[in-house]
Amino acid sequence: MKLSEFDFDLPEELIATRPARPRSSARLLVAEGDRITDAVARDLPEFLRPGDRLVLNDTKVIPARLSGTRQRHGDAGPSEARIEVTLLEPRAGGLWTALVKPMKKLAADEVIRFSDELSARMEGREEEKALLAFDLTGKDFDEALARAGAMPLPPYIERRRAADAQDAEDYQTVWARRPGAVAAPTASLHFDETLLDALRAAGIGMTHVTLHVGAGTFLPVKVDDVTEHRMHAEWGEVSEAAAAEIAETRRAGGRIIPVGTTALRLLETAGRSGEVVPWSGDTDIFIYPGFEFRVADALMTNFHLPKSTLMMLVAAFMGRARIERIYAHAIAERYRFFSYGDASLLVPA
Repeated sequence: MKLSEFDFDLPEELIATRPARPRSSARLLVAEGDRITDAVARDLPEFLRPGDRLVLNDTKVIPARLSGTRQRHGDAGPSEARIEVTLLEPRAGGLWTALVKPMKKLAADEVIRFSDELSARMEGREEEKALLAFDLTGKDFDEALARAGAMPLPPYIERRRAADAQDAEDYQTVWARRPGAVAAPTASLHFDETLLDALRAAGIGMTHVTLHVGAGTFLPVKVDDVTEHRMHAEWGEVSEAAAAEIAETRRAGGRIIPVGTTALRLLETAGRSGEVVPWSGDTDIFIYPGFEFRVADALMTNFHLPKSTLMMLVAAFMGRARIERIYAHAIAERYRFFSYGDASLLVPA
């Protein structure tokens, strides 16, 4: 299975750099088997059935992008270097793994100062990542990070514009609850309170799970044979209450519809036995054509990057030929792509 099989040509002007406003005014492509319907996100209740259940990722994106300075005092006198940091994963005792640019300008035990109240010391390296020890922990760290950090927008947006104050709202779901993600579950960005009220009125159930989306979601696939690719691990949890709600929906004949590939990957991790069970831990599940889906009956998701693991996932879900037709239709009809773009509701035949 070659990487080139998941490539396609995308006009650059279709890459969204800002979301639709209001959120539920984004366009929605509905693919039910071979039929494609053009709609908008607020129409979602019309394409669902009473008793269906949406599964929503309640992770909260942290302002993980930091800019600081490193001071050094050497024989030639003091010197200063600008250091850019993207937090990746918390460790015990206030430690974080992070991407640091430029890494070559930061040595062990040197300190990066991000603000008057927040700094970090370089503890060491793990392959291409730095291990940083912050001077604050707990609530104090969270509050200082909120003031010093910026939203970690995807690379394809940051190449076009810098993050700003509006992204602090735009790049967060309305139900975000558990801090820990460095990327948003972007299919969920199309929901607002108006749409949620309409879904409840239509008899659609909603269940929250957690998967902390990591920066690895943007890493390119570097192998020609996609089966050799290894996924980054992300922490997730399906609570007892969530598992029970999903089980009851299935017993009653309702469909389980994850909103976003993150929710789908978590459900398929927790449901490999055929039944979703309470689960907590790291998942590196890799879904590509040939995968046997045991939980998801449909999927709401955005339009993904060529040659990405997410393209492989939707090709596995709908079939490669069908997903090619869906994406060709989306491009012809000028749908907006990627994190701030439009959405699709995918229902296999």
